This record gives sequence, C-alpha cells and structure tokens, in this order.
Amino acid sequence: MERLFTPGPVELPERVRGVLGRQIIHHRTEEFKNAFLEVRELFKRLLESPSENFVFFASSGTGAMEAAILNFFKEGDRVLVVNGGKFGERWMLLARHWGLEVIEYKLPLGKSADPDRIREMLREKPCKGVLFQISETSTGAFHPYKDIGKVCREFDTLCVADAITALGVYHIKPEEDNIDVIVGGSQKALLLPPGLSVIWFSERARQNLTDRAFYFSVSKELKKQVEGQTAWTPAISLILALKESLSMLLEETMPKVEKRHRLISEGTLQAVRVMGLEPFAENPAISVSAISSDQSEKIRKELLKLGIRVAGGQEELKGKIFRISHMGVDPKDALMLIGVLEVVLKKLGFPVELGSGVKAFSQRLLEGGLW
Repeated sequence: MERLFTPGPVELPERVRGVLGRQIIHHRTEEFKNAFLEVRELFKRLLESPSENFVFFASSGTGAMEAAILNFFKEGDRVLVVNGGKFGERWMLLARHWGLEVIEYKLPLGKSADPDRIREMLREKPCKGVLFQISETSTGAFHPYKDIGKVCREFDTLCVADAITALGVYHIKPEEDNIDVIVGGSQKALLLPPGLSVIWFSERARQNLTDRAFYFSVSKELKKQVEGQTAWTPAISLILALKESLSMLLEETMPKVEKRHRLISEGTLQAVRVMGLEPFAENPAISVSAISSDQSEKIRKELLKLGIRVAGGQEELKGKIFRISHMGVDPKDALMLIGVLEVVLKKLGFPVELGSGVKAFSQRLLEGGLW
C-alpha cells in the first residue's frame, strides 16, 4: 500500500476511517443537528475561543479563501497581500477577481514575511486587510502570524490568515494572536478527505460583514449553523468525521500536537542535512519540509517505487524541491521515511552513510522528549 507524506491529502487515522465507513445519515435530522453542534463545541476548544463566529462550507480551502474576500471586503477596498509562493499568489488572484485593490508584498521563494516591512507598507498605504499564509505550503516557509497580527492591530487592519496547513499543527489562539479571519481546509492537519472548509472571524471582522456572496454567505450560514443546521446541503460524512479528528487533537492537546510537529520537522531537517541536502525555506514551517535538490524528481520517483509518495515542487520550483508533509504523521512513520530516503539517495549516487539520517532524526526526538 502506498504511504502518503504529501501536504494534502494526508493519511486518514483509523478512527476517522471508521466514521467515514458508516452509512450516511440525513442532514435534516436531530441526529445530524446534535452531532454538528458537538463539532462546533469541539472547534471552539481547538481555538480556545468561546466565539460562535465561524462557519463550515462544503468546499476546498480555496472556497473559504474566496469567502473571506467576499464577506469581509467590498469592491475597491485596498488589501496588502504577502506573496511568497503559489498560495500567496492565490490570495492576489482572488482579491483582484473580486475588485479589490492589491498591494503586493512580493517575497523571494522560500523567504518569510518581515513584520517590520509590513508595518512600513501599511504606513505608506493604509489597507483594510493583510492577507497571508501562516504556512506557505508551496515553499515550506513560515510567516510569523503572531507578529503580523500585532502589526495589523497597530493600524486597525484586518489580519486574514490562510491556516490551511497550520490549523491542527500550530496552537493557534486567534483572539490572543490578533487574527481576525482564519481559513482552514479538511484534507490537511484536520485529518479528513478534501471537501470541507472552515472560516473563523473576530468581532472586529464581523462588523465588516458584507452581503456580496450567495453560496459562500457567512451571515446566511452562521444563522443556520449556530442552530445545528446549514443553509445548503453540508458535507455530512466529513462533518461527522471531523467530530472524531477534533476529538483526537484535543485528547493529545494542542501544545503537544505542535510539539510533535515541531520535533518531527526539526528531526527531518537535521537528517536531510546529514545526508547532504538542504532545506529550501529560510524559516521552515513545521507542517511541511521543502528540500532542495536538482534531482528532486528522481528522488520522488524512487521513493514511489518503494511505496512512499512525497510532493514535488510546483511551477517554477518543479524539479528543484521535494516536499515532505508532517501533518498527521506518527513519529515512527517519519523515522521510516528517513530510512527509506537514505536508501534512495544511496541508490542515486549520493554520498550517504546509511543510518546517519536515522540517527540524526532519532537524536532530535530524544532530545526534545518526544521519545
């Protein structure tokens, strides 16, 4: 069986698969209503916020990104977009498509946003919102969301964070972190198949709610969802499975979830350095590691022959990097991946000492107290 170490979709835990394998129920029933209300309570606990200001959509994460544009901004509003890769670019495309004026903060691929530069740009041209990724999945770069949130608050600017590969990885507390809008997607660290998205928003953001959207109307959905129903047909099975995956994250506790991801990420990067490779991102995210190599596609194909699928680079990074996801990954499976990667690199002629990467990975997890 092929093993997935891709940044979406991720492998599904057995408990989640058990829920997804059950017969579907109807969504206009007390059974669904009660389950959905429980999901909402669990999601509040995930973000450590009592706020009811969040809705789920039957869509990919991009749908929730579009909902953020449509519901909290009007045509002609000026926004600053952090463009550090394919998904930062997506914010730009969505904003421009819906008539916003975009101020682009263009970053070299693999670089992280500088909050001081954002402050300078907002001082030069005030904006209604700052749109960015917490984890730029295409490059493996981390953008410091807490510092960006502080800067946004200085200028009374909405802080809009794509957390699609950060929700369920980082211990995000939006009210404490000064985030006004969070976008999430199911097929990443929420440990589900694709098809469910979520958008959380602050009271500040709620004051800016518009009525531009039809299907993606936050106000319509919120009115229904706080009562355990939805405006349109929901992703029933995914919502029921989300109850299980949120329970799993909360049982582990988010501080421990973040620690696990951080140590697996650090162990992976230490291991690849020992094997003669280098991380691509200057300040790596802990959800996905991008590794530089001009033989990236060969490495990916050889790993696939051995039953392991990792992701390649996208567009201009194709053939230059490969990406290893840590979302939903057990440390033992991450160790297995490092061992197989050693074998692949050895077969391709890299000067790798077998066991060196496994040793480096294991040492980091031991030092960090994960093992």
